[in-house]
Amino acid sequence: MAIARGYAATDASQPLAPFTFERREPRDDDVVIDIQYCGVCHSDIHQARNEWGNSTFPMVPGHEIVGIVRAVGSKVTKFKRGDRVGVGCFVDSCTTCATRDLDLEHYMPGLVVTYNGVEADGKTPTQGGYSDHIVVKEGYVLSIPANLPLDAAAPLLCAGITLYSPLRHWKAGPGKKVAIVGMGGLGHMGVKLAHAMGAEVTVLSQSLSKKEDGLKLGADHYYATNDPQTFEKLAGNFDLIICTVGTEIDWNAYLNLLKVDGDFVVVGIPEKPVPVHAFSLVPARRSISGSMIGSIKETQEMLDFCGEHGIVSEIETIRMEEVNAAYERVLKSDVRYRFVIDMASIKA
Repeated sequence: MAIARGYAATDASQPLAPFTFERREPRDDDVVIDIQYCGVCHSDIHQARNEWGNSTFPMVPGHEIVGIVRAVGSKVTKFKRGDRVGVGCFVDSCTTCATRDLDLEHYMPGLVVTYNGVEADGKTPTQGGYSDHIVVKEGYVLSIPANLPLDAAAPLLCAGITLYSPLRHWKAGPGKKVAIVGMGGLGHMGVKLAHAMGAEVTVLSQSLSKKEDGLKLGADHYYATNDPQTFEKLAGNFDLIICTVGTEIDWNAYLNLLKVDGDFVVVGIPEKPVPVHAFSLVPARRSISGSMIGSIKETQEMLDFCGEHGIVSEIETIRMEEVNAAYERVLKSDVRYRFVIDMASIKA
């Protein structure tokens, strides 16, 4: 076993603090990665503070991981020492059922998440990317395009794929009107990706405070949802709406902005149930759906797409010891648009 240094939550009520733990010795099919950067996802906060009720401690968060390959096992063929790689939200999955063949392994019960989970042996806790290195099976390691800076590419491993997957699945592209609800860490990636796919992109944000950013990043239109006239003006306007916000908003108001056969897709997760009225759906054959990250194949496709179009996240880089302050700033929406931890700064 190799000793890893990181930052961990030891209790839901305590700030993250330096933590040492053991990583497994690499097996024949493993890749050992020296972590250079790790993005800070809002779900890190939810889980470190047990807001979803399923947290186990001690917990090393982080599933937006990029780094350099240090070593590979004898059966590894896709990667070599020195390669630029990434690890996203899961590190193992079922490899036998039919769902795997459909590249939907991220929706299977056997999914092994990158942290706050248990490895395939059923007992070893998984620990994430707020650490100096990680050991991952080859099939769950991703290649980072050479033209993308590693720090700004880190959030692509969660925020990027979380928006790319529904945009692809619901066929965003030329001739489609797409609205992104929320202009935060997820939403700004949706704007960039939908624009690169050729869709007409509208941002629906609580206020106009980030309008200049939204238009610069690729939005064609930007509306404030605190203005009631927005919902009157845009009624029946969109083919696809992707909701990135994790607070309780009136989904019915947004459903009424869809055309006939339009789709409202939820990627942000509110803590409490959100009521939906049948009359928001039935008269126009509208649908409401959810979407969660993407398969390994789709995530690599997303990274390659971002490489082709020069797409990365807008980031603020922080030192490891600043992570607790960063959490508080995320909760205040005081970041444009994603924090990324520089692991060169780690102390343990």
